[in-house]
Amino acid sequence: MQIKNLMSEDLITVDKDQSLSDALKLLRKHNVSRLPVTNNKKLVGIISERDIANKLGSGKYESMPASRLHISSVMVKDVITVPETMQLEEVAKIMLDKGIGSVPVMKDDKMIGIVSKADFVTLAVGIAFDKITVKEIMSKDLVVVSPAERIIHARRQMIESHVGRLPVVEDEKVVGMITSKDLMRAFIDFRKKVPEKYQKSQIKELLVEDIMSSNPSYVSKDMAISEVAKIMMDTGFNGLPVVEDGKIVGIITQTDVLRLIEKLES
Repeated sequence: MQIKNLMSEDLITVDKDQSLSDALKLLRKHNVSRLPVTNNKKLVGIISERDIANKLGSGKYESMPASRLHISSVMVKDVITVPETMQLEEVAKIMLDKGIGSVPVMKDDKMIGIVSKADFVTLAVGIAFDKITVKEIMSKDLVVVSPAERIIHARRQMIESHVGRLPVVEDEKVVGMITSKDLMRAFIDFRKKVPEKYQKSQIKELLVEDIMSSNPSYVSKDMAISEVAKIMMDTGFNGLPVVEDGKIVGIITQTDVLRLIEKLES
C-alpha cells in the first residue's frame, strides 16, 4: 500500500512567525499533537506537544510567556518528509529509525498530507492482529514516576528516555499517567497564574499528582492487539499500561504497534 492511501489530507498548519499561543489554540481546537510549520505556504518545520513541553520547561524559557515565543524558536527545522508513492512499511521504518511521530507527505515539492502513528494504528484491527497478544510486543523496560515527584523530574525522565508518557506508580500499582500534553498545559497554566518573579522558585513545587490523569485505562498482557488498537482509536491514548494481578508489568504504545505493522508488512 502506498502511503497516500493512509495519510490524512486534512492539513492544519501554523506559520513560523506566529506565536506559540497560536499553535496551542490550534492543537486544542483540532485535538492534534503536532502541526506542520509553513512560511509562504512552504513547509519549513514541525512542532509537537513534546517540543513545547521541553521548551517551556527549560531553564532558558521557564518564565517566558507563550505569547512572546515564536513558532520558529520551538519547531524542529530539519523535517523528514516522504513521497506519496512510498510504501507504508518503508514509511514505518523511517519513523521508527528516526524516532518521530509523524511525517508530512509530499507531491512535486508540495505537502499534500501527513501520516502519524495513530494512522498506522487503524491498520491493526484486522484478523491478523486478533492472533497477536500484548505480551508479544509490549515494552517491559518501564520508566515510571511516583505521584510525589516533581513535574520537572518527570519532564527530564521523558527527555532522557525519549518517551511522551510515563505511568505514575505507587506500591507497584498504576495510579495515573502523565504525558507531554499534561506537562505542556501545566507549564502554560503556571505562567498565567504565578507572577514572573515567583516562577523560578514555585515551579519546583509542582508535583506529578497535581497534573496526572488519575484512574488510567489499562490492558492485560493476553489482550489481542486488535482490541488495543480499537481502544487507542476510541480514546486517543498513545500508550496504555499493561497490568497483571493489579501490578504494572509493561506498557504498550503506538510505537510498539507501528513496529509490529512494519515487521508484518516487510
